[in-house]
Amino acid sequence: MIDSASPDIHPNMVLKYYYAMKMESIQTMGLIRPTGRLVSRLVSMSNKSIIIPRLVRSYSSDHNFKVSAKPNYPGHVPLNMFQRAFLFVGSGIAALSNPRRPDLIATFGEMTVQPYFITRLRDEMLLDPVGRRILRERPRITSKSLDLDKLRALPPNTVGNVYMQWLDREGVSPDTRLPVRYIDDAECAYVMQRYRECHDFYHAITGLPVLMEGEVAVKAFEFANLGIPMTGLAAFSEPFKLAPKARRRIKDIYIPWAISNGLRSKLLLNVYWEEVLDKDADELRAELGIDVPPDLRQLRNQTKSKSVHK
Repeated sequence: MIDSASPDIHPNMVLKYYYAMKMESIQTMGLIRPTGRLVSRLVSMSNKSIIIPRLVRSYSSDHNFKVSAKPNYPGHVPLNMFQRAFLFVGSGIAALSNPRRPDLIATFGEMTVQPYFITRLRDEMLLDPVGRRILRERPRITSKSLDLDKLRALPPNTVGNVYMQWLDREGVSPDTRLPVRYIDDAECAYVMQRYRECHDFYHAITGLPVLMEGEVAVKAFEFANLGIPMTGLAAFSEPFKLAPKARRRIKDIYIPWAISNGLRSKLLLNVYWEEVLDKDADELRAELGIDVPPDLRQLRNQTKSKSVHK
């Protein structure tokens, strides 16, 4: 049995403990109790530096859970049915308890987007001429693929300049997106990777910051536009962690904006961002059907100012 007070737990111990508890549960028909222990352990592990891929490799090394499939693309981690179920439950619980862990968020996103949602997005891209070209050419959005200094030198209000100003203002880099690992189909994996790498463009053209409120608004916008389950879960669960005034802003202003604009606008995965960098941002927004929401930082400052003068 694993001592819950032990600070360092090897992944093999965690996984073999789970297997042993599962067998014990089946024999005693007391499935709920061991599973509860596992859930508690996963939540506590989410605050440590135990990485999901290490857990998967540990299961793969056990003869009971070997995966015979070979990787379909660089970095791909093939999973058997049990591993996929384990990651779905484990990453979901841990991600909700610790939303600042990008590896857990990314893993849970991959677990929930397949097989239906990511395939539907791929098919929608195939129906669009620009989307088909993106799938064929598979461009990447990184600091190496984009000339950031050139984007800074573009005229004001061009898409590239707006994007760079947003990156500089928020202290964000295009190199922060984790690679897709657990989606089996290589083309669908690229669709998920493209979504992740385009996320900052959605922030930039809407002007929404990386504050929690801004992330909630963008996630709700993405959910309405793309239908990715993880974005919807984040958009409608994270507001409960906000202060009452912030929660009211999200409910009254940004969620309605996100839903109406996300449903109305063109599928954002069919935008070849690399080819519209010198385009006027207002013109692109008009083509996509996106209205800029109220300035979030300004609204926050106004609320703080009113509180000070009361």
